Amino acid sequence: MSHVDPTKLPVLDPTDPAGLDDLLSADEKAIRGAVRQTLDAIAEPYIAEWFEQGCIPNIKELTRELGSLGVLGMHLDGYGCAGMTATEYGLACLEIEATDSGLRSLVSVQGSLAMFAIWRWGSEEQKQEWLPRMAAGEAIGCFGLTEPDVGSDPANLQTRARRDGSDWILDGRKMWISNAPYADVAVVWAHTEDGIRGFVVPTDTPGFSAPEIKHKLSLRASATGELILDGVRLPESAMLPEARGLKGPLSCLNEARFGIVWGSLGAARSSLEAARRYSIDRVQFGRPIGGFQLTQQKLADMSLEYIKGYLLALHLGRRKDQNTLRPEQVSIGKLNNVREAIEICRTARGILGGNGISLEYPVIRHMVNLESVLTYEGTVEMHTLVLGQVLTGQSAFR
Repeated sequence: MSHVDPTKLPVLDPTDPAGLDDLLSADEKAIRGAVRQTLDAIAEPYIAEWFEQGCIPNIKELTRELGSLGVLGMHLDGYGCAGMTATEYGLACLEIEATDSGLRSLVSVQGSLAMFAIWRWGSEEQKQEWLPRMAAGEAIGCFGLTEPDVGSDPANLQTRARRDGSDWILDGRKMWISNAPYADVAVVWAHTEDGIRGFVVPTDTPGFSAPEIKHKLSLRASATGELILDGVRLPESAMLPEARGLKGPLSCLNEARFGIVWGSLGAARSSLEAARRYSIDRVQFGRPIGGFQLTQQKLADMSLEYIKGYLLALHLGRRKDQNTLRPEQVSIGKLNNVREAIEICRTARGILGGNGISLEYPVIRHMVNLESVLTYEGTVEMHTLVLGQVLTGQSAFR
């Protein structure tokens, strides 16, 4: 065995002690850097204020800037989309959520829900009409599946679409819909006599409205609304022709969950780094609190969970790029990474003490945002049962 001179080994980076960067290609690092640089310019200086105000005042302009960056539908091919790999998309989600989960929600809903639904299940006319504008950020989309009384059980959704001559008439309500108050188009799922079908609904259609949901204490830098469909008349061409049954909406949710596997790590990384720096600067009992064993244990545990979550996300990304990723494996990533990310944020909040609840630091914002991320695109309970079914062969959903 050859002897390794420790003085010639790479210097350890405290922000990447496991050397995870070595696992990325030059292109992946370049895309990550471009996203980070743009967000540092257009969002990072303002995000705490947007969160406190409960809105992004320049949302249309911001969406166009994200479109110019190429992150809207970046993992889709054609129609103005960037055609990046799944792993590159995941790295972008991580950087976006390191700024704020609300911004990553905007990108996920736009690209992985609304755009993906049209790209995967839509007609050529629907793709040509909407995808180029959505990729450029000139049109904003939302995704209408969840209802006031139907969350984890979408098979029982109550929104109905009925025939009227050659048209469709939609009636129903959707709830907790990101992007809804400023969306230009909604992908709406409804029961028909032939089962669940999807419809592309321009939001200026008579009978459609999207009132904003107020008084949120999470995802405040993301507009959330209802979708109210009161006799919305649509032509035959509004239906997504290739989507039948739950396969359509569930395929879209799986795309969004993949982004969450990566994105939640961004919130965790931001909070971990804030706590690490704080522990070096904060002096108590005559020394930095980072010099005390209990603080070091917290930081070490947080770092370990982040490293494991990152390795899992990267593994799933590589599988997705090889077309071998199963939905159940995405559930594993969503379940683990969001659960560990929120625990990292909570521990970081404790290290910062009273300062941990201040928007001068990003930690409390990430922590409360992840309470929403923990629930949407499948709750902890749902993903636990998905994994349980894999392990036992028995379904426990009903």
